[in-house]
Amino acid sequence: MNITIDHLIKRFGKKEAVNIENYTINSGDMLGLVGNNGAGKTTLFRLILDLLKADEGQVSINDIIVSRNEDWKEFTGAFIDDGFLIDYLTPEEYFEFIGKICNIKKDHIFERLKRFERLMHDEILNQKKLIRDFSAGNKQKIGIIAAMLNNPQVLILDEPFNFLDPTSQSVIKHELKTYHDETNATILISSHNLTHTVDICPRIALLENGKILRDIANADGSAEKELEDYFEVAE
Repeated sequence: MNITIDHLIKRFGKKEAVNIENYTINSGDMLGLVGNNGAGKTTLFRLILDLLKADEGQVSINDIIVSRNEDWKEFTGAFIDDGFLIDYLTPEEYFEFIGKICNIKKDHIFERLKRFERLMHDEILNQKKLIRDFSAGNKQKIGIIAAMLNNPQVLILDEPFNFLDPTSQSVIKHELKTYHDETNATILISSHNLTHTVDICPRIALLENGKILRDIANADGSAEKELEDYFEVAE
């Protein structure tokens, strides 16, 4: 599933948060989006997911213009922040809710959850508490798992390593790489952590002031030096 960005502009007042003329994320790409705070990463993801209205231009997923047709939602999973969660539900209730939306039978939901047992680390299911009462790290895990529950062909995760301990970060990286290898899904990840991004993403886009400045092929971590040099200069 390819994602095409065409003359996309989003402004907040006088500030141009995103200005991308043409950019294509190819089907099967695993793209890391990096940039400083305020670069426009989250805004771009929200535009791709039709959570914000663009001032100009459009985004298409698999040739479906996201602002005009909702068919793309059937094969897309995403987690931006804990605003995606329904925090007055338990994790089990929330996963069942996501399953109903995606037409996944209840038995199949819990079968699919088995692949995330290491990530959940016996801290998510059967806790008899609402999502609002979980730690920030466990809320992050719940959101990521929910985003992957329908085996999406397009997966978008904003700062998936936030709030997670080193072990959980490692598990997430392994899970994403494995999922990509198994499905050849198109995966977009934003992160402040260059090391994690370079570890798992064969392609990296550098975003600053709402514009993609560089599109870097990352063979065997080759992009790390270029990114470190750029951000050292930028600082």
